[in-house]
Amino acid sequence: MGFVPLRHRTAEKSSAAVSKPTSTNAPATSVSTRFSSIPNEDFSQATKALYERELAKGVSENEEIFTGEEAVSTSSQPQWAGKHRPRKPRYFNRVQMGYEWNKYNQTHYDHDNPPPKVVQGYKFNIFYPDLIDKTKAPTYRIERENGRKRGESSAEAGEEDTCLIRFMAGPPYEDLAFRIVDKEWDYSAKRERGFKSTFDKVCRTTKPLGMIPPVPHLT
Repeated sequence: MGFVPLRHRTAEKSSAAVSKPTSTNAPATSVSTRFSSIPNEDFSQATKALYERELAKGVSENEEIFTGEEAVSTSSQPQWAGKHRPRKPRYFNRVQMGYEWNKYNQTHYDHDNPPPKVVQGYKFNIFYPDLIDKTKAPTYRIERENGRKRGESSAEAGEEDTCLIRFMAGPPYEDLAFRIVDKEWDYSAKRERGFKSTFDKVCRTTKPLGMIPPVPHLT
């Protein structure tokens, strides 16, 4: 899937409460350990090749590996579970971190003593090489808890609202969800910033930018 950017906030306070990794220099070799040992995870050769191809791209200076996977609640097994073995798709996701130079941060920080980095976007790459029906592109939706609606806030002072982005593809893949910062997505046509979502028959890439909303890339 693609990359989702976030719009710059005009809030007076620093949004340093986003609890995301702060090191952007994590060695790429450590990435392989980010997957939990789930029995039904997809370890096919096609998936492995797609994952290793994305892994080889590494991360840029302001990116970090993003592993905020959440448990997906389902009331029952999918109807196709008896015909196809359900499996969890593999993924290689990135989060873009950066400085927010609002008035508060301009007053209390400078370039020699910068404020804490905040989330500015996500890029999701979800691999679906064995999708049964390749004519139907995987999709996603945003889920907010406790009846909270888009634009509403229930976070305490100094904290960020979060939501789930849930990816759905169909047999033989189970749904996949990640917790992200809940901000407005940037749908501008900028090349490196702005929402983008693509599916190339094996990989879904979603890139929300601006906040930067997440951009899903489904493969």
